[in-house]
Amino acid sequence: MPQTAHTPHNRHALLASVFIIASCGLAYELVAAALASYLLGDSVTQFSTVIGTYLFAMGVGSWLSRFVGGNLVRRFVEIELAVGVLGGFAAAGLFVAFAAQMGPFRALLYLAVLAVGILVGLEIPLVMRILKREVSFKDLVSQVLAVDYLGALAVSLLFPLLLVPWLGLMRTGLLFGLFNVGVAIFALALFREQLFPARGLRLAAGVCFILLTGGLALAGKVSDVAESWLYANDIIYSENSPYQRIVITRWRDDIRLFLNQNLQFSSKDEYRYHEALIHPGLAALPQARRVLVLGGGDGFAVREILRYPQIESVTLVDLDPAMTRLFSTAPLLRQLNSDALNNKRVTLINDDAARWLEEHADAFDFIVADFPDPSNFSLGKLYSTGFYRLLRQHLAPGGRLVVQSTSPYYARRSFWMIDATLRAAGLQTSPYHALVPSFGEWGYVLAGAEPPEMPAAYPEGLRFLTLAGTPALFQFPADMAYLPMPPNRLNEQNLVRVFEQEWDGVTGGH
Repeated sequence: MPQTAHTPHNRHALLASVFIIASCGLAYELVAAALASYLLGDSVTQFSTVIGTYLFAMGVGSWLSRFVGGNLVRRFVEIELAVGVLGGFAAAGLFVAFAAQMGPFRALLYLAVLAVGILVGLEIPLVMRILKREVSFKDLVSQVLAVDYLGALAVSLLFPLLLVPWLGLMRTGLLFGLFNVGVAIFALALFREQLFPARGLRLAAGVCFILLTGGLALAGKVSDVAESWLYANDIIYSENSPYQRIVITRWRDDIRLFLNQNLQFSSKDEYRYHEALIHPGLAALPQARRVLVLGGGDGFAVREILRYPQIESVTLVDLDPAMTRLFSTAPLLRQLNSDALNNKRVTLINDDAARWLEEHADAFDFIVADFPDPSNFSLGKLYSTGFYRLLRQHLAPGGRLVVQSTSPYYARRSFWMIDATLRAAGLQTSPYHALVPSFGEWGYVLAGAEPPEMPAAYPEGLRFLTLAGTPALFQFPADMAYLPMPPNRLNEQNLVRVFEQEWDGVTGGH
C-alpha cells in the first residue's frame, strides 16, 4: 500500500526528522559561536552575541512561517536543502573570508547567523503544520518540542567531546549540512505522492548532496590553504583540541606556537621569556625543593626549573592534554624543551588549575602561573583575587610565586591591575619586565608573604639573564610606570575588559 502523510508510521518518521533538524540547528549555532571565539577572541562575548542573534533570527523565521503556503511538504523540502547548504558551508566560507580578509568579518558573520537562523526558525512550525491533521494540538506540541529538545541535548554533549576534537568546525558544519539534506531526501521518498512531480526537487537534492559531500572530502585542503594565509610561515602541525586551536609553524630554524592564532613563543627568543619567568624568583630560593607549574604545557618553564639540581619534584598542571602530549612526544619539540616533560622529576597532570588546587593540599616552595593572557572570562578567573588567595594557601613558608602578567607597555593598565590583584590577595609583590623581541616588553610579577629577594647567583648556561643586569628588570621607565588600578575580582572580571581594550588592534599577544 502506498504511504501517505496520514499514517502513524509517517508521523514517527517526521518526529525522527525533528530530532535531526534540532541537532543540526544547534550545531550551526555552536559552530558559528566557536568560530567567532577562535578568530575574534573573548569567548563569552562571542558566544553570547552569536547565540542571541541566532535565537532572534529563529524567532523571525518562526514568525515568517505564517506566510508560507501552498504545498507545505514541498516548502519543507526546499527549506531543508537551503539550510543544509547554507548552514553546512557557513563555517568554511567564514573561515576563508577571515583568512583572505574579504570584507568586514563581523558583518559577514552576523549575516550568515541571521540567514541560517531564519531558515532554521521556519522548520519546526512547518513540521507542526504538516502533522496537525493527525495529532491533537496538545500532543503535537508536547511531542515535537520534546524531540526538539532531545536533539539539542545530543549535540550539546557531542560537540565538545567528539565533533570539534575529531572533525573540527569546518567538517562539523558540513556533516550536519548533509544531515539536513538527508532529511529532505527522506521526505521526498516519504511524501512522493504529495510531491509529484518532484523531478526538480530530486535534482536539487542530488546537487546539494554532491556539493556537501565534496566539501567534506576537501575540507582539510581548504582549511590548510586558508590557514596558510593567516600565518607568515609554513604550518608543520595543527590540531583542534577540545580547548583550543593548536598551530605550529616553521621558517628555517624558527619554530612558533600559536593558540587560537595568538603567538605563544618563537624558538628564536623564547629563552628570554622563560629565563625571565623562572630565574629571578627561583634563584633566590636555594632551599626550594618542590615546584608547581600551572599552564606552561610546552615544557619550557620546566626546562629552566630543571637547571637547579636541588629541585626534587616539579608538578605541571595544564588543562589541555593535547599540549602536553605534543610537547612530550614530538622529536622537534622535545629537542626545544630539552625533553623536560619526560624527566623523572616531573609529574604531568591534565586538569583545570583552580579545581586541582582546590582538591589538593600540597605546599610548594615555588609556584609558576604561566597562563595565556586574560583575553576571556575563563582565563580571567585565573588572574583574580580568589585564585591568588588559593595560590597563597599552597605556598610553603618562605615560598614565592611568579605570574606572567602581559605587556606593561602595550597593556599597561592590565599589568598593574594584575599587580594590584596579587596585593589584594595578601601578597607582597615585586613587578618586573624583560624585552622579548617576538612580544616586545613583557611583564611578570614576583610575589610572596614577604618581599621577594634578589638572587645571589644564577645557574650556568643562561643566554639572557645576568646578575648585573637583573636590577634593571625591576625598574620601569615613564611609559610603563606604576598606575593605581583596582584588583580583578571574580564576580566583576574588569581585567578582561581592560585587556581587550588595550590589545585591540595590537599585533602579538601571549
